[in-house]
Amino acid sequence: MNRQERRAAGRKSPTSEPGSPAALYEAGLRHLRAGQYLDAQICCQQALATDSNHADSLNLMGMLSLHAKQYDHAVEWGARALRQAPKPEYLVTLGTALQSQGRLEEALKAFDKAVQLKPDVAELWKNLGNVLLALERPADALLSFQHILTLDPRHWEAAYQSAVLFHQLERLAEAVEHFDLCNRLKPDHALTLRARARSLRDMNRLKEALQDSQRACKLDPGDAGACNGVGDILARLPDRQEEALQWFDRALELEPDFLQALTNKALVLGQLHRSEEAIANYRRLRSLDPDNAEVNISLGHLHLLLGDFESGWAGHEARRKIPSFSAPYPKFSEPIWLGKETIDGKTILVHVDEGFGDTIQFARYVPMLAERGARVILVVDGPAYPLLSNLAGVSQCFPFPAHTLPPFDFHCPMSSLPLAFATRLDTIPSGTSYLPAPAASRVQAWESRLGPHDRLRVGLVWSGNPNHRNDRNRSIPLRTLSRILDADAAFVSLQKDPRPDDKAFLVESTSILDLTADLTDFTETAALLRCLDLVITVDTSVAHLAGALGCPTWILLPHHPDWRWLLGRDDSPWYPTVRLFRQPKPRDYDSVMDRVRAELTAMISKRV
Repeated sequence: MNRQERRAAGRKSPTSEPGSPAALYEAGLRHLRAGQYLDAQICCQQALATDSNHADSLNLMGMLSLHAKQYDHAVEWGARALRQAPKPEYLVTLGTALQSQGRLEEALKAFDKAVQLKPDVAELWKNLGNVLLALERPADALLSFQHILTLDPRHWEAAYQSAVLFHQLERLAEAVEHFDLCNRLKPDHALTLRARARSLRDMNRLKEALQDSQRACKLDPGDAGACNGVGDILARLPDRQEEALQWFDRALELEPDFLQALTNKALVLGQLHRSEEAIANYRRLRSLDPDNAEVNISLGHLHLLLGDFESGWAGHEARRKIPSFSAPYPKFSEPIWLGKETIDGKTILVHVDEGFGDTIQFARYVPMLAERGARVILVVDGPAYPLLSNLAGVSQCFPFPAHTLPPFDFHCPMSSLPLAFATRLDTIPSGTSYLPAPAASRVQAWESRLGPHDRLRVGLVWSGNPNHRNDRNRSIPLRTLSRILDADAAFVSLQKDPRPDDKAFLVESTSILDLTADLTDFTETAALLRCLDLVITVDTSVAHLAGALGCPTWILLPHHPDWRWLLGRDDSPWYPTVRLFRQPKPRDYDSVMDRVRAELTAMISKRV
C-alpha cells in the first residue's frame, strides 16, 4: 500500500453512520490496507449503489483498478471522482493511471494541478518530478525534487534524485553535495556510494571515487555493478590497469554476460596492447549485443590501430549511430555514397561529421572524387571553411550549418571517404601537402609579427578540446613542456583557449611568444605555420593541419594512441613530414620530453 492509500485509510469520519456511503468507503479502505481487494471493491460498489456520485468511493475504485493494472478503468474512475471534487488525491489517481498508459503529457497536467491545490505536500511534488523524468525533462524534474527538499530537508529520495539529475546535467559539484546529504541521511548505502563515486570520477577526484566504490563493494560484495565500478576507476589511475582487469573479471564471475564489464575489460586490454584478448572480448560482446554501436566502433578502431583497415573502416561506420560521437549530420533523402556507385557526371555532397582534425585528415580524398568525374559540394565547420573552400576539386563550399544547398545526387560523410575508396595501409593518399597554400600576404604579415628569423622557430600546442573522450590522456599541462623551453629556439604558442593554469604559466613565461589572439581561423593558423621551422604538438587539429601542409611536425602521443597513429612506428603513413613521440608506458611524458629535448638540441646544432 502506498502512502496515499495509508493516509486515506487513516481518515475516519466520526459522523459516518453504519451502512452510509462514507462508512462503506472507510471499510473499503481498511480492506485495501489489509490487501483484501475484492472486499474493498464490494464496499465501494455498495457505497456507489447508494450514492453513485460519492467521490471518495469513485476514487477508491480508481485505486483498485490501478492495483489490478486496469488503467482504462482507473482513468475513468479518477475522472468521475474529479467531476465531483477537485481533490489532489483524485488527481494523483488519474495522473498515475495516465502515466501507466504512457499518456505522459496528460499525466503531467494532472500532477501539476495537484501541486497547485496543495503546494506544501512533498509527495505531490515527487509525482510531478517522476513524470517529468519520464518526459525526459531533467532540468524541470530537478526543480520538483529541489522543492521537496525545501519542504522536507531530510527527504532521502528527493536528495538522491536531485544528485542523479545534477550529475546528468553535468553540475558535478552539486551532485556530490547532494550525494553527501544522502549519505548523512542513510549512511553506508551502497547505491549512494556507487553513484557518488561516478560523480567524483567525472570530476577527476579519482582517489575519493575509488574509496566510495570500494566501500560500496564491501557493503554488497555480490553486486557485479559495484565490482565493475571499482575496475572502471582503477583503469583511470596510473599503473593500475592490470588491477582493474581483476575487478572486471570478478564482476563477470558474478554476472557472465554483464555487457558493461565486458566492454570495460575489452577497452583496458586494448589500452594495454593485449590486442588479441581485446578482440576476443569485443567479439563476445557482439554475439551478446550485435547492434551495439559503441562495441562495433571500438572494435573497428582497434582493427584500424593494428593496420587492419578492411575490418576497421566497416566498424568505424558505427559512429553514425552514436549522437555523442559525431557532429550533427543532417538527414538527406538522397542516397549515401560509400564507393559502390559510379559518380562520373554526378554531384556529390561531402558533409562534415566529426571534428576539425578528421575534416583536415580526410580532405585529401576530395580531389580524388573530382578525378572520378564528380562535381563536389563540400560542407565543413565554420573555422575550416576559409581554408577548405579553395581545396582542389571543390565546386562549391558552405560553412556548417548550411541551411540551403544546391541539388546533389549522393552524399557522403567526410569520415566515410576512406571506406568509400577502400583505403588500405599501403594505399593511403599521402601527398606531402594537399591543402591550399596560404596567401603570400598572410604569410608575410605573420613574418613581420614574428620578427627576425635568427633562431629556430618552434610552434607549441599542448592541449585539445577538453570535452574530447580521451582528453585526459592526450592533453598535457604547459608545464610539461618546460624542460625544452631553455633550448636556444624561438617558441611560438599555437594554443587556442588555454586552460586557467596554462594561461597563468603562459603569462609568466618569457620563453613563449603568444600571438594566438590573431588566429581567427585555420587559414590564419596555416599562414603562421608556414613561418615556423617545427611544430611540437599533442594530438589535436593543429597536428593534422601542420601535417597536411607538409610542415615538419612532432606529435606527442599517449601510450594508447588514437587509431590513426597506429602502433610501433615513429612515422605516419598519413603525413610524410610527421614524427611520432610515443609514451613507453601510460602517462609517462617525462621520457617523451627527454627524447624531444635531445632531438630538438640536435636540430638546433645542425642549424648553426
